[in-house]
Parts: sequence; structure tokens; C-alpha cells
Amino acid sequence: MQSLIDPDLLFPPEPGVRSVARSLYATVKDLPIVSPHGHTDPRWYALNEPFPDPAQLLIVPDHYIFRMLFSQGIPLESLGVPRLDGAPVETDGRAIWRLFAQNYRLFRGTPTRLWMDYVLSELFGIEAPLSAGTADATYDAVAEKLAEDAYRPRALFSRFNIEVIATTEGALDDLRWHQIIQESGWSGRVVTAYRPDAIVDPDFEGFSDNLDRLAEITGADTRTWKGYLDAHRLRRAFFKSYGATSSDHGHPTADTANLSDAAAEELFSRIRAGSTDEREKRLFRAQMLTEMAKMSLDDGLVLQIHPGSWRNHSAAMMARFGRDKGFDIPTHTDYVAALRPLLDAVGLEPNLTVIAFTLDETSYARELAPLAGVYPALRLGPAWWFHDSPEGMRRFREMTTETAGFYNTVGFNDDTRAFPSIPARHDIARRVDCAFLARLVCEHRLREDEAYELATELAHTLAKKAYRL
Repeated sequence: MQSLIDPDLLFPPEPGVRSVARSLYATVKDLPIVSPHGHTDPRWYALNEPFPDPAQLLIVPDHYIFRMLFSQGIPLESLGVPRLDGAPVETDGRAIWRLFAQNYRLFRGTPTRLWMDYVLSELFGIEAPLSAGTADATYDAVAEKLAEDAYRPRALFSRFNIEVIATTEGALDDLRWHQIIQESGWSGRVVTAYRPDAIVDPDFEGFSDNLDRLAEITGADTRTWKGYLDAHRLRRAFFKSYGATSSDHGHPTADTANLSDAAAEELFSRIRAGSTDEREKRLFRAQMLTEMAKMSLDDGLVLQIHPGSWRNHSAAMMARFGRDKGFDIPTHTDYVAALRPLLDAVGLEPNLTVIAFTLDETSYARELAPLAGVYPALRLGPAWWFHDSPEGMRRFREMTTETAGFYNTVGFNDDTRAFPSIPARHDIARRVDCAFLARLVCEHRLREDEAYELATELAHTLAKKAYRL
């Protein structure tokens, strides 16, 4: 069968370097996948039902796809994206797929194109490039496969050679799907992660009601600072009972604070009372990152900070479609000053792991690599979101390795909602890393035996170690 993926994809053009890259890649391409952070739906693994039609699986929920199409004037309604007001949207999967195929050229040169070609070729056996002319045949071929038991979630989990995958749930989630997975006897390892944004961000919709709900769930008095912190501890313990090894925090900035107990209590009282002061809300988010880090010292959860996204940039689209519809935009992000209060409090602790991500690549060499290169508690997350691309991964290695090395990074995580694309994303990361290591070998900056060891570390071992999996 002809593949849409060239065997030398992303390897250097120089014959000598390419040969080394090929050899390195051959040792890691079939390693098990460790997916320590992502947003796949635990319902899939719990119920193990067939996936829906190709459009509902691959297009409608994927903001990488529909944001590009929308930028070219294609309404989200015509792509089947649900509206908050319940107004009609396209529901014919074939019509949605045809529209996508007609505009597939828009993805030339993007990582989305690489991921989709990989999925169509390697997972569904498609040989012809996707286009308007092949849309129906491709749709039928994918739909036929999705009807087979071999394409149900648990079967694909095994086929993808996933060793462990982490989903991400909000702090108020009852984790019922994880309970079903846990009680099913299935051998696949699916764990959760604690995402408390809805109860630490005063700008989150329904924040006050969320704190009331937190009180109901935990029995703690969330009207007081002590009770509020106790409620977090209880929820973190609950999440750990379903396998959680990490918490995740999607704050607008990387700001942290380390207030006295009295000052923190006073701030919480104002926030709980509905303060609209932007400085107080920002300070509260900052304080809560440090509080979460302190809790991590006690319960061992790895702390992930995903800052620097202006979420839901278009108010009109937020009102019409809700969150996560492609309108999150990277912003300039400070780390040196922002993280100092947290690092002053716990940064020298060797048993704590704080993983910092960024959407601001200018911070790699100037701020993040020097910080991670000295603070024992700090590690660098991989190229993320808008930079989860071959170029972004190369830039990450080029700008961080000389100061932070490899071992202050945490391998790769796919951070995806798109389950079928997970093997593609890990394969691309492994290819990019092998190409980078091959260059170091051919420049005589790294011994070949070291490169083989590192290839395995970057593809598999570092993620397991960093996320305590």
C-alpha cells in the first residue's frame, strides 16, 4: 500500500545526517506512547462505543481545523459546530466532509496537514490525497472502518500502543467515566488530571456558584480561606484516587504570589464577595498557583502551568459558540519576575516538579531555559499548542538545550482532544528529536551511543519520570 507519509519525513536532507536520523528513529518509532497530558474524553474508554461519522470524529471537535477554515470565510455552522442558542447547524457528516476536502489545500505546510495525512494513511489505509475529487470515497472508507470493532476506542488504544494516557477534568467533575473505566477490569491505563480553573479564576463563568458547588461536594466551608484550601485538598485526593499524578492550570499569565496567611485570607474574602478589581483578581490567581505548588509538596501531584493565552479573544464568537472555538491567541509572557514568588517559596525543593509551558517563544532562551537550568523544582514543558509543529519543536530544542540541557525537559505530550491523531503527533515529535540528535552527532557534539540513549529518553522515559507515571 502506498503511504501519504514519506519514510524520511522531517529528516535532514544531508545524506550523512539523514542516515544517523534514520537509525535513531528506528530504535524509538515503536516505543509505547506515554501521553501524560491531554484532553481526550474519558467517556470513550468507559463506554467503548463506536466513534461517530468521520466528520463528527475528525472535523467538528478540532479547533485546529475549523479555525483555519473560518479564517477563510467558512462559517462554523456549516462545519457542524454547535451554537449555544441551539440554532440550526449542518448535521450531515458527508456535507461537512466535502466542505473540508474542498478546502484541504488551506492546510498545506501546517502540522494539521501532517497529522491528518498520517491518520488517513496509517490508521484508515487511504492512499489517495484528500481533495474534492476524493472526498466521497475517503468518507466512505473511513466510515466503513469506524463501524468495525477494531476501530472502537479500546481497540485503538491497544493498536496505538498507548502505555498510559491522562485526561483532564475540572475540579467539580464527578469522574464517573473514570470510575467506570476503573471498575470495568479493562487493562488500559487511563488517569485523570486536576484542573481547578473554574474555582481559582474569578473571571471564570459562574465562579461564585462554583465555590458553592465545591462546598456541597466536599463539605468544606468555602466561605473561609481555610475551608476553601481544605476543599482543594479533598478534591486533589479524590482525583488521585482515580490515578491523577498532575494538576493543570491555564492562567492568563505566569504570575505567582506568596502572601502572608493574613493577607491571603483578606484577599480571598474580597474575591469571595465578588470583587471586580482586576488587580485583586490577578493577585488571587497568582497566589493560588503558589498554594497549589505547596499542596504538591504534600500530595506529590506534578504542577503544570499553561499560561499566556488570551482565551476567547472574540467576544462575539464566545457568545455564539462558547469556549475553545479557535479564538485563543498567544500573548507576551514574563517568567523571570512572574515565577519568582513561587520559586522563592518552593523552587529549591528537589521533590517538587513544576512544569512550565509557554506560547511566547521569545522566552525560551532568555527566561525559561536559564530558570529550569538552575531551580531543582522547575522543568520545561515541550513546544505547546501553536508551536506543536516541526518548526516549533526544532526551535524549542535549539533555544533551550544549550542552557537547560535535555534532562530539565519532560519529553513530549500531545495535549490533544483528537484521539486518532495521537500516534501522528508522537511520531512527528520522535522524528524531529532524532533529526536534532543526528545533527549533534554529525557535528561531533554528541557521541552516537549518547544519541541512542537520548532518543529513548525523549520519546518515552522523560515523560514517565516527570509525570510520575
